[in-house]
Amino acid sequence: MIRILSLAAALAVLPLSAALAAEGPDVQADSPAEAAIEAAAEAFEARMETFGDRAEVIAEDESLTEGQREARIAALWSEYQPEIAAFTATVSQHAGAIAQAALADIDVDALVQDALSDPEVQAEVERGMAGGMGIVRNSAWTNPDAEQLRTYGLIAQYALDQAADAVEDADAAAEAPETH
Repeated sequence: MIRILSLAAALAVLPLSAALAAEGPDVQADSPAEAAIEAAAEAFEARMETFGDRAEVIAEDESLTEGQREARIAALWSEYQPEIAAFTATVSQHAGAIAQAALADIDVDALVQDALSDPEVQAEVERGMAGGMGIVRNSAWTNPDAEQLRTYGLIAQYALDQAADAVEDADAAAEAPETH
């Protein structure tokens, strides 16, 4: 159980630690959000090391039964829950700003154009279109039943509305002012 809890704590900090290690010890955080997450990760990692040490002492105490060890480690874990929640809240609060900053330099239109110009992608699109045309020719779209046509029309309208909503959401996100 100790190993699982320690592993969970290590996994929570691992992506941040790896990213910060890749930047090197002398590199300062690029933004206040990154600095806040870095500070929270360092404090959290130190607290999880303390938890691991304390839990290990409990696990190695041979005077306790297995059930008593588990109960004490669970109580110890609950003692650390507020700090885990605070760390998670800090990461959640600042992750959006970091992702937005990272995505700001990416030219999505260029990526899409590059992907669409790939011969394999073009072949798949053409194959999909051919399959779609086969379905259209052999489906209820060709059936003169008014109810089926109305149903398929509603499905098509729903799909178009969903696509329009996604485009509007993307436009709104792109136009939203940057906040730090």
